[in-house]
This record gives sequence, structure tokens and C-alpha cells, in this order.
Amino acid sequence: MATKNVDVTKTDDERAPQEGDAGAAAEAGTGTGTGAGTDADGAGADGQPAAENAENAENAENRERLEPGASGDSGEHGESGESGEPEEPEAFEETGPSGVGQGAAAVVSAGLGLVSLSGGWIGTVAAARETLVGQLKTSSTASVATQVKAVYGDAWHTTALWAGLFALAALVTGVAVLARPAFGAPGRPQAAWIKSVAWAGISLGAVGLLLAVLKYSDALLALPSTG
Repeated sequence: MATKNVDVTKTDDERAPQEGDAGAAAEAGTGTGTGAGTDADGAGADGQPAAENAENAENAENRERLEPGASGDSGEHGESGESGEPEEPEAFEETGPSGVGQGAAAVVSAGLGLVSLSGGWIGTVAAARETLVGQLKTSSTASVATQVKAVYGDAWHTTALWAGLFALAALVTGVAVLARPAFGAPGRPQAAWIKSVAWAGISLGAVGLLLAVLKYSDALLALPSTG
């Protein structure tokens, strides 16, 4: 029972060490809590820049992936452009004369050459007219030579004259067709059939012109002698 009545009250000297220890422990706890809180705040503050840095890094990687492809494409285009290789034509377009006019002119030249061999319908009509004129102008008392020349000779010469005109037209048309590519679009060769028909017209025109000259000069099929 004596132990129960012991005064547990301590003196100031005894309390001082205990209070100091308790205060130090409290300060240590406060410091620890403050430090932890500060560290947490710092981590929270650094969290947002870290996320932004990660996003910026990802964007930079995406740009790096895209830029080499674009530069590669441009480089390929540049190399293909600088290589000087001709580009394939998209579609065939008529940029110059199609040759239809030249072909038609060549056919006309050949036709005129054929007509020049006989004088054609115009030559026949002109010869008939000249015969009629000779009959009207020649009197019945004229000599036989005069009547033959007025009625038949002039008509024959008229036929030869018209044949020569047709032959000359055939020659000019054929030569113009063959010379046309020299004045047209470069790099467009003339069709072979156009050249062939044009040369045929020139040949026929030359023959017709020669015959016309021979008939008109009475070197070929001259008028019979009446003496």
C-alpha cells in the first residue's frame, strides 16, 4: 500500500529532459511531414512539365518520321526531273496538221494528171465551140486548106491547150503536196501513201504536158496536107 501513495509528481528538472525529447520528436515529425509534403508538391509540380515534355518528344518523333518520307519523295521527283528522261505522253493529241488536206491535194493532182492526157470534158466543149466558130467565119469559097485549119486545126489546138493547162495544174499541185512538210510542224513525217499519190500526179502531169505541147505545135498528129 506504501507504493500506491508514492507521489508521482516530478520536479521541473526531471520534466525538462522529457519535454525536450518530446519537442524534438514533434519537430522531427513536423519536419518529416513538411518534407514529404514538399516533395509531393514538387513531384506534382514536375508532373505537368514531364507530360508536356513527353508529348513534345512524341510530336518531334512524328515529324521526323514524316520529314524523311517527304524529302525522299521530293528527292525522287528531283532526280527524275534532273535526269532528263522524257515523260510519257498522256494522250495523243493532234497538235499539227492531220494530213487530210495533203492527201486530198495529192488525189486532186493525180486526177488532174489523168484529165490532162485527154483534155477532159472542158477541152471537148471548147473544141466543139471552136469548130462552130470556124464554120461561121469560113466562107464556102475559101480554099480547102483554110477550111480544114479553121474547122479542125483550131479545135485540135484548143483541145491541146486545155490539156496542157490541166497538166500544169497537176504538176503544181503535186509539187506543193511534196513540199508542204518543209513548211509544216517539224517532226511529223508525211504519210507514204500521200507521197505516192503526189508523185503519180506529177508523173501524169508531166506526160500530159509533154503531149499537149507536141499536139499544139503539130509535132504530134498534125493536120493532113491538102496540097
